[in-house]
Amino acid sequence: MTSAARARRVTIADVAREAQTSTASVSYALNGRPGISEATRERVLEVAARLGWSPASAARALAGAGADTIGLVLTKDPRDLSVEPFYMQFIAGVESALAVRSRGLLLEVAADADAEVEAIRRWRGSRRVDGVLLTDLRPHDQRIAVVREAGVPAVAVGDPSAAAGLTTVWTDDAAAMRQAVQHLAALGHRRITRVAAPRRYAYTAIRDDAFDQTARACGLDHDIVRSDLSEDAGAVATRAVLSSPRPPTGLIFDNDIMAVAALTTAHQRGLSVPGDVSIIAWDDSLLCRLVTPGLTALSHDVVALGAQAARRLLDVIDGAEPAVYQEATPMLQVRASTGPAPTEA
Repeated sequence: MTSAARARRVTIADVAREAQTSTASVSYALNGRPGISEATRERVLEVAARLGWSPASAARALAGAGADTIGLVLTKDPRDLSVEPFYMQFIAGVESALAVRSRGLLLEVAADADAEVEAIRRWRGSRRVDGVLLTDLRPHDQRIAVVREAGVPAVAVGDPSAAAGLTTVWTDDAAAMRQAVQHLAALGHRRITRVAAPRRYAYTAIRDDAFDQTARACGLDHDIVRSDLSEDAGAVATRAVLSSPRPPTGLIFDNDIMAVAALTTAHQRGLSVPGDVSIIAWDDSLLCRLVTPGLTALSHDVVALGAQAARRLLDVIDGAEPAVYQEATPMLQVRASTGPAPTEA
């Protein structure tokens, strides 16, 4: 090892000395463990990043090579993630693209947005990943500020309007929502409800606006109900809207899990689908095809989306300039869960 290479090797003791704390506190901070204040953790991570600290397990990074790994951190309840087809398909697509380049994926499930940001900072300090994928973009997303500040290669999966100039892979949610509303209008439905994702996601506002504008243009009575995208939320929302004095005859859900729960709930209430109420799901999956009746769904190739995102991140890691890549717009796959609106009594 040359003297220059030795000079670049930074130890935990160096970080502790610069951050004016103990080596134990540095270890806690770099490994994301409790036992220190957030102020100390932030100071240690900042110093570690500035000095270029890297653990012994990432010695290749010290030598100038990469970690051959990209990172993806998701703010999801593990119970929901285990049954959510979208992310299983997305991750399969990511892995398929990484395998071609002999790269790995580091996946972490975070409890909330702050923990998600903390994971990215921890990865930055330890050089565990060469770049990160950012999904479920939020308005004024903290993660984007973190990757920009640290110079971490990143690709955003979501609408470019929320990506702040990062390389972006996206689908046109507004065009997809217009298809769904127009389909129900063409079947004669005059009252429709959208069961939507939380407002914290950037795509929610895009879908909300498209739903509202298209429903108004079609002359429909329409409403939006918020949910957390879980099975339970789908069932609760369905019971609530179908119990109203003038219930909607058409429902559009922001994912397939809630739509399946709605189908079961409607049956439990003795309602016919689509005789009494029509149901449309977002993110077509095997679930939509296995239930009876099969669910009409906005279908797109989520595996291809994941693969595209991974390939573009590898390009960014290799020095590519920021760019925007649009995947195919989700298309309405019509099945038996939508039909003519019921005749008014």
